[in-house]
Amino acid sequence: MASPESSAAGGVAVIGSGLIGRSWAMLFAAGGIPVRLYDVDPRQVTGALDNIRKEMTLLAQSGSLKGALSVEEQLSLIGGCSDIREAVEGAVHIQVNPPYYVPLVELVPHPETAPATVDRTHALMRKIGQSPVRIMKEIDGFALNRLQYAIISEAWRLVEEGVVSPGDLDLVMSEGLGMRYAFIGPLETMHLNAEGMLSYCDRYSEGMRRVLKTFGPIPEFSGAAAEKVHQAMCVKVPDDPAHLAARREWRDGCLMRLAKLKSQVQPQ
Repeated sequence: MASPESSAAGGVAVIGSGLIGRSWAMLFAAGGIPVRLYDVDPRQVTGALDNIRKEMTLLAQSGSLKGALSVEEQLSLIGGCSDIREAVEGAVHIQVNPPYYVPLVELVPHPETAPATVDRTHALMRKIGQSPVRIMKEIDGFALNRLQYAIISEAWRLVEEGVVSPGDLDLVMSEGLGMRYAFIGPLETMHLNAEGMLSYCDRYSEGMRRVLKTFGPIPEFSGAAAEKVHQAMCVKVPDDPAHLAARREWRDGCLMRLAKLKSQVQPQ
């Protein structure tokens, strides 16, 4: 187990030692950066460090451990502490967001945040292998959740209105849009699906506007529709802890394999 002293000044403080905090600690260590993992309960910190060791060992065995350092070298960079002042003292960066299997990081500066701080954080995220994006101003939900909620909203309406079953709706994404969007986004998709963006807009904007006008109000995500979707999901993945945990593990394994593929085929 790594000791608090293993995280020297100039490293990173990770606030919270739950799943998200542990993932960030592992990422920074993979990038060779010392980490102090903080939590209010010392037992939580000890458990987190044990969990990190087990997780890194499994990742190494499956060939999915990030970074060039060995498990032991990465573990030596992670220390735990339950004193917030100790955790942040001398740190060049303080972290609280999700990350090991999905590399996107949304950087959302406060209006008074110095541009140099954003630039430094962007460079740090790139150094540890993440994919940072700059959100130019604060907006509720940021970018990813706004896109996710738009998809969820229309997906829900299509099921609620009897257009498609819940299972088939998910196939529309996993076997259709999702395959493409794992490599390129919606704007580049538009650009490639015609002779450039202006050509796409000229060809398809009228049809898109017509369809968009048929979209309904924001769903309530409750009542009979919620029960219908729930039952359909439980046929595929029962909602007991064991089945959900197994399915999450499978999902994370898929994401790791996809990340490997993307690193091999995507231009840098």
